[in-house]
Amino acid sequence: MATNDTHDRLAVGPITDDDLLFVDDDRFAAGNVAVVTGAGSGIGRATALALAANGLTVAATDVDEGGLAGTGEEADRLGVAGRVESIVADLTDDDDIERIVDEAAELGAVRYLANIAGLQHIDAIEEFPIDRYDEMHDVMLRAPLYLSKLVVGRIRETDDGAGVVGNMASVHGRYVTADKVGYNVSKFGLRGLTQSIAAEGGDGLRAFSVSTGYVKTPLVTDQIPDTADQRGISVDEVIDDVMLGQSRVSELMDPVDVANLFVFGFTAHGSHLNGGDLLFDGGTTLTYE
Repeated sequence: MATNDTHDRLAVGPITDDDLLFVDDDRFAAGNVAVVTGAGSGIGRATALALAANGLTVAATDVDEGGLAGTGEEADRLGVAGRVESIVADLTDDDDIERIVDEAAELGAVRYLANIAGLQHIDAIEEFPIDRYDEMHDVMLRAPLYLSKLVVGRIRETDDGAGVVGNMASVHGRYVTADKVGYNVSKFGLRGLTQSIAAEGGDGLRAFSVSTGYVKTPLVTDQIPDTADQRGISVDEVIDDVMLGQSRVSELMDPVDVANLFVFGFTAHGSHLNGGDLLFDGGTTLTYE
């Protein structure tokens, strides 16, 4: 059972300008478009807002129409320099994936893609429902590949062929924990997709991934009770021992902290970030006691 203190630790306040990274970049202009998946909540919403705050037109897509409406309201509240345009779509549907990119192209030159949408399921391998795995694979790996295929084609058509694909990986794309086989496989695959785009890029086209520890998002908070049940521990122990047990930082990241990494990665300041992985995990994977 969660305590009030647990709720406080997982609470996320409204994004303000002070939270956002602002970067001068000639390509961060309303005529250029960033496609952001999972934009109805969590990291996807924060990334859509951060990119729009930096002047881009954002094609924000999610299966959750209400969530996207909330993202639009947040953009209005922030008074972003660019704009957020909602595209309700299902990443398990190829027609919807194609429509996302077509509608984004109607807004301007598609130069950026942030593959962020994700799912989670907690079960041991022998118990893992394969239909749930298929759904996770479609949303978290197949759709990013298909979107990348379509967006790279659009980037190649621009006047200078410059653009960036950013993929939301995870520490689980470097090492794994039990009972998350679907998530683990997808995150390892996203790093492979990132490096494949880099291998075929050049002349302004590049890709990077972002790997974080646990972030205060619905995907993370929703898995806490299942993890507690699976391991026979309390929800507070899940946070302290499972999520933060190896971290040298005692707090979970906010979604906007991750969004700022996408902002940096998309700018000219990240020109040598190609195929690389931005590891922001509080020391979780590279230190030990």
